Amino acid sequence: MRADYPWIDTLIVLAALQATAAVIGFATGHVFLSLWLATLVYLGWQLRYLVLLERWLLRGDIASPPDAPGIWGKVFASLRRSRTRHRSRRRQLAQLLARFTETANAVPDGVVVLGAGFALEWWNDKAASMLGLRSPQDQGSRIGNLIRSPEFGAFLRDRRTDPITLPAPANPRLSLEIRLVPYGEQHLLLVRDVTRLQRLETMRRDFVANVSHELRTPLTVVRGLSETLADEGSSLAPEDRDMLMLIQQQTERMSRLVDDLLLLARLETSSGPAESAPVDVPALLQGLRDEAVALSGERGHDIRLEISGDCELLADEGELRSAFSNLVFNAVNYTPAGGTITMRWSCDSQGAQFAVIDTGIGIAPEHIPRLTERFYRVDRGRSGKTGGTGLGLAIVKHILQRYGGRLTIDSRVGQGSTFTCHFPASVCRPLAADRSQRPLS
Repeated sequence: MRADYPWIDTLIVLAALQATAAVIGFATGHVFLSLWLATLVYLGWQLRYLVLLERWLLRGDIASPPDAPGIWGKVFASLRRSRTRHRSRRRQLAQLLARFTETANAVPDGVVVLGAGFALEWWNDKAASMLGLRSPQDQGSRIGNLIRSPEFGAFLRDRRTDPITLPAPANPRLSLEIRLVPYGEQHLLLVRDVTRLQRLETMRRDFVANVSHELRTPLTVVRGLSETLADEGSSLAPEDRDMLMLIQQQTERMSRLVDDLLLLARLETSSGPAESAPVDVPALLQGLRDEAVALSGERGHDIRLEISGDCELLADEGELRSAFSNLVFNAVNYTPAGGTITMRWSCDSQGAQFAVIDTGIGIAPEHIPRLTERFYRVDRGRSGKTGGTGLGLAIVKHILQRYGGRLTIDSRVGQGSTFTCHFPASVCRPLAADRSQRPLS
């Protein structure tokens, strides 16, 4: 039991030493001197083990601690066990760090760990080659000071989670997709080489644009010949006249498809609108409403225009008209006769919104995420009857992205749909006073 309580042995030794000193003191007549000398001997004995402890700690040796009785033996044994555990943990951490580094270097993407102020803390080999980072010279440097790009600076400042694409600092011929992932007080910067994907996308866009352009000439010829033959319809048999009408309908549909493909290719290949000017959106919407009423015709839709807030957009009017008309005309085509279609324009300090709300057939939830894909159709049979090309919502999405906007869709089957265009405050400005008052239908 006493091995578990080494202080008992220490106290027994101290008590025995003091008792012996007291006996000798009484015998010699110098009690206090004997006790004082005994205390000095005891302290010297303890100091000896303190010296041994210091030397052992400085050596860093865990195999052979000094032999010591009592409490000192316990101290040396405890320190030895602690050192053994510490060294074992260090070896495990070193092995874990080595495996982590090996794994991170095997990843085909660049990985950068950013600390406070986006300071570089760690990066793998792929990130070093793509971003031109040097170790240890760049350790602790702000990554914004090493990658000098206004777009990248704004990306870090806004702490955006959506990726951006930039030329590689170390090799401008490469295109990098960069994503910022926050975790705790730090950030991960993930870098991916998308050069091949961009080239494939460019080839696809060029192919679509070239084929669409080449289709224009034969379509024009076919359409012209069919119209010429139709002008001589009095001499044609009824079945021949029906075939000519079918040819005209299909050439018109193909012409619309070619026009949409060319517009989409232009939107994808240009980074922004050719020119931006203040667009009087309420006036634009008034004209679209009149066109929607004409398109509705005998179906008798109740088409309403609601405007709250006086603002205009800095944009290309033709692009806005294309985006808004796609949404409005889709609502007319997919809303049963007698239904209600509401065109709602509003703006505030956060930006502007244009919403098209209908009481149409609605869209099932599983289709909504794919509606802006090219040629995606919820009901192919119905789309063919309405004459749609399947590119309208893709065009809307790309036009909105050019102005920092986005499209949201809310729909319930049998209850109708709401398509909303959101514009940031940066492209909004107050409407001129002489145009802020207008009658609405």
